[in-house]
Amino acid sequence: MPTVVASAPGKVTLFGEHAVVYGYPAIVAAISKRLHTKVTPRRDHVIQVVAKDIKVPGIVLTYFSEEEVVVETDYKSSMSALSYVRTAVDVVREYLGINRGAAIEITSEMPVGAGLGTSAAVSVTTIAGYAAAHGYTLKKEEIRDLAWEVEKRVQGRASPMDTTIATFGGVLKIVPSEGEPKIEALEAPEDLPFVIGYVEREAGTKEMVAKVARLRERFPDVVEGVMRLIGQVTEEAEKALKNRDLVTLGTLMNINNGLLDALGVSNKRLSELVYAARWAGALGSKLTGAGGGGAVIALSPGREEQVEVAMKLHGALTLRADVGVVGLVVRKVKE
Repeated sequence: MPTVVASAPGKVTLFGEHAVVYGYPAIVAAISKRLHTKVTPRRDHVIQVVAKDIKVPGIVLTYFSEEEVVVETDYKSSMSALSYVRTAVDVVREYLGINRGAAIEITSEMPVGAGLGTSAAVSVTTIAGYAAAHGYTLKKEEIRDLAWEVEKRVQGRASPMDTTIATFGGVLKIVPSEGEPKIEALEAPEDLPFVIGYVEREAGTKEMVAKVARLRERFPDVVEGVMRLIGQVTEEAEKALKNRDLVTLGTLMNINNGLLDALGVSNKRLSELVYAARWAGALGSKLTGAGGGGAVIALSPGREEQVEVAMKLHGALTLRADVGVVGLVVRKVKE
């Protein structure tokens, strides 16, 4: 059996995070920072995982077998990433009806846990790579659905947004439904001038999704109203994208961020980055992803350098990335 490398892009949620979990639309874009998963079949049943360059301290060396799990790591974000790898292996093994071993090596061009879709990318690439390395060809829709199952098992509740964009790439409008999610490819401006800033997260995606769920249980009508408004903002943002109206798009980003703040998913450090970007000339800025720390995106035409400096002065690491890039790519390699 061949060695296979599967790669998938990270993402930024332009509009609609959290509300998409409850059936409202979201707009998400693949970015030109990727996660790569190399899978080599083994002759036994053991899954060996080595995670390299995942932007967290320490290395991770993990063995999964029927008898025991051995994990060597010194950072909780590494543990979180590995939970997606292990669950992805379980899910694809169940789906294919096989129990074969593999050596899995993961490298990432993005920080883990920053809200840039690394969990979805690692789920998608692990499933696609494991299947291909053992001679199975899965359709992208199958990979997307299996990866969504991984996120639901790990997080407790999840939308299909992140796994869809990691699989298909581009700029997509996602509308969840009871069956297949409705997916529409959007024609966005080729060069959306976003600056991304990120800080360490205080809570993971699972915790933030659960936090919103608890708030919704306490105040169902109020929170449902916020979700509905986020959905309306997303619909308006789709029009702005189609019209290439960056000023309106930035204003809607600001509104979306205020609604997310109302749900309690922002924090002091994210708010500092949001306002630093606006003061430096961004047309709009908002958190992206689940919140609790992580990433902020700033729409900054002609002001990218100033916005980047402003974010760094507030303790953020920054990156720039193209949006709307290709999704999952799987290729065989020679050892």
